[in-house]
Amino acid sequence: MKSKHLTGDQLLAALAALSNPHRLRVVAALASGGRNYVSQLARDLNISRPLLHLHLQKLEEAGLVSSQMELSEDGKALNFFETTPFAIDLTPAMIAAATATLTHNPEK
Repeated sequence: MKSKHLTGDQLLAALAALSNPHRLRVVAALASGGRNYVSQLARDLNISRPLLHLHLQKLEEAGLVSSQMELSEDGKALNFFETTPFAIDLTPAMIAAATATLTHNPEK
């Protein structure tokens, strides 16, 4: 995801997803440690699995992380997450261009 190609809705989703300290920590952990499965990531971040799932869902909906279900050697299903390549270069011009494509109008 490159900021030059973000629609207004995509920009809002990305900024909203990144506006939470837990989600920033999730992105940082995945960026520095590589892909990880939910249980291990929850232990690493000292956060409950249900709460982590909610944060991962927001990040995935915004296109900032992706997931893939895999089977371990003992047959357990593990949901692995990793960051997706993204760069958001916030400039007034970029925001103006993205704003022109917003489909969500808070005044209505």
